[in-house]
Amino acid sequence: MSTPEATAASTLVASDLDRTLIYSAAALQLPMPDADAPRLLCVEVYEGKPLSYLTETAAGLLTGLAADSVFVPTTTRTREQYHRIHLPGPAPQFAICANGGHLLVDGVSDPDWQRRVAATLADECASLAEVRAHLIAAADPAWLLKERIAEDLFAYLVVERTLLPDGWVKELAKWAEGRGWTVSLQGRKIYAVPQPLTKSAAVREVARRTGSERILAAGDSLLDADLLLAADRAWRPGHGELADSGWTAPNTDVLTEKGVAAGEEILRRFLRKLG
Repeated sequence: MSTPEATAASTLVASDLDRTLIYSAAALQLPMPDADAPRLLCVEVYEGKPLSYLTETAAGLLTGLAADSVFVPTTTRTREQYHRIHLPGPAPQFAICANGGHLLVDGVSDPDWQRRVAATLADECASLAEVRAHLIAAADPAWLLKERIAEDLFAYLVVERTLLPDGWVKELAKWAEGRGWTVSLQGRKIYAVPQPLTKSAAVREVARRTGSERILAAGDSLLDADLLLAADRAWRPGHGELADSGWTAPNTDVLTEKGVAAGEEILRRFLRKLG
């Protein structure tokens, strides 16, 4: 049987996870009567409680997709957070965590890729320590719930969205841009991520290693924009940061579906493009 490395003309499918393929209970968006809601499969447990889901139909579609392509989960999650997820189908040979900071091969971070990322960030961006200090100083305890760093690569705040002042995120983004960093608001989290730390760079590396000639992609947030632009064909759901900002691109189809139904439709679009 051929392996991904031996498939010269394979298709690489790179998809964001949270609010693209998998959904928390709060993000499901099930507008139909309860009796008509789709059956759900839990794919993540955290502290003994179910956390993330996809529909059972989506689970079947994903199993087929993983068998017919180089499927690469592509997430801003840390490695620890990613390993909590148990997607249906065969375990992916490659996965991308920490927004491209870690390229996992059979579940283990590739050390050569780690070194390349570290060198690039040192050359092109302000330090994590500087950005983290600014985040803490600028945040108001009235709406700041948590402050965290992820994999010693980027920082994020967990906030009470209803109390977050208008314009605060834009002001932070302007400050960060001049220091080589990007700011993204996703749900209750405000991410500050180095500009060179991208999902697209890691996906291109996987495509090089696997000999993939075509890339399909999906994502919902500002941190997914570079991934979508790097793909031959891409999709974004009708919800999320990109939808809220009206973001579009010539290679990206905008779906009308929202919530967990969008994840199911994205998988259908992937499979249709493979056919």
